[in-house]
Amino acid sequence: MHGLHLIADLRACDGAALDDVDALRTLCLAVVAEAGLRAVGQLFHPFVDAQGRAQGVTGVVLLAESHLAVHTWPELRGVTADLYVCNFGADNSARAERAMARLVDAFRPGVRRIESVRRG
Repeated sequence: MHGLHLIADLRACDGAALDDVDALRTLCLAVVAEAGLRAVGQLFHPFVDAQGRAQGVTGVVLLAESHLAVHTWPELRGVTADLYVCNFGADNSARAERAMARLVDAFRPGVRRIESVRRG
């Protein structure tokens, strides 16, 4: 049960991934792969208003090591994300930290708060 849980609250963000489901999916899968984590499933859902305008995206990548979840609020230029990896059989902490750093940088936030919780 030992692992690392990284939690990010980002404000004053930019980028297409704020309201484009395909851009967020591509970003999340890339940061996971580049960090050496293994995606085993994914689900991304775009939100739209009554006029069909983009209102954010929620996305989850199921990892062999656990999960990455991202939620965007383009109208607030905000993003929340959490990445949890278990360390069963290997310490995946450095991989998680690389993935989260790349994800955060992609949104170019003006304000970032990242918490790290050791689990187990």
